[in-house]
Amino acid sequence: MRRFQHRRNVKGKPMATRRLLISYAHPDDESFGLGGLIARYVAEGVEVYLICATNGECGTVSPEHLNGYSSVAELRLAELDCAAEKLGLKRVYKLGYRDSGMMGSETSLHPDCLWQADQAEVTRRVVEVMREVRPQVVITFNRYGGYGHPDHIAIQRATTTAFSAAGSPEYDTGQEPYRPQKLYYSGIDSGFLRFAITIMKLRGKDPRRLGRNADIDLQAVLDNVEPVHARVRVRDYYEAWDEASNCHASQLGGGAPRLPLFLRKLLSPYQGFTRVFPAPPANRVDEYDLFAGVTADEAELDRVR
Repeated sequence: MRRFQHRRNVKGKPMATRRLLISYAHPDDESFGLGGLIARYVAEGVEVYLICATNGECGTVSPEHLNGYSSVAELRLAELDCAAEKLGLKRVYKLGYRDSGMMGSETSLHPDCLWQADQAEVTRRVVEVMREVRPQVVITFNRYGGYGHPDHIAIQRATTTAFSAAGSPEYDTGQEPYRPQKLYYSGIDSGFLRFAITIMKLRGKDPRRLGRNADIDLQAVLDNVEPVHARVRVRDYYEAWDEASNCHASQLGGGAPRLPLFLRKLLSPYQGFTRVFPAPPANRVDEYDLFAGVTADEAELDRVR
């Protein structure tokens, strides 16, 4: 095994490509959540792939945004295509499950929604993508699903199971087994979250009732934050982050107002991640690059020779 070199070697021979797979639930998750990270790694030559598990049809949309679209799902997927182009994603895998809506809602009981889907089936579809893409690094939601959304939890469970299953010869999909080297859960900056909760309270707003439908509980999000082991600097990529987020125009209303750009760069110059595999030696930050320690085997190098 060899450690990755991010440039050509001294003889000018091409090195293996770094590949990142993000496994998320809805159109807009990739931009609102990881736009800065994606923009940075694409700029550094990493191939970034995205799984979007649902069509996002339960997102609240104002009528004016539906002009020219036959459904909310069609609109949301078009917004995803816009963001994917802005961010430079290599490919988006749209699994096509129905959006479940929030936990306990009637929509979360729909037989076609992701929350009600057979977990083994979802896992298999994620395994198939992993074996096709062969990413060294995989990112999905934390165990609480970010803010407790059932679709986030469902795709997190499927991706975590698929991470191990993809490398097993006994798990047959008709593809060559392949296990990625690192698995991360997207982290949440607890300090920034506490700051946001404080500001909301000072402004007379309830942090347990955030969003257009007042169904996001920031205090519960804070209570379920997991340790951060990796911090990736994204300060220089906020402009690209915003450009991708603006593609999801139908979903921008109703949340907390966006802070000025200079203030966001000052308060949150990094994005944090929980390292699930390999298990970290301690609950502290010890990485500043998700590809740290990633290696390429001879078979991988043969593909680019």
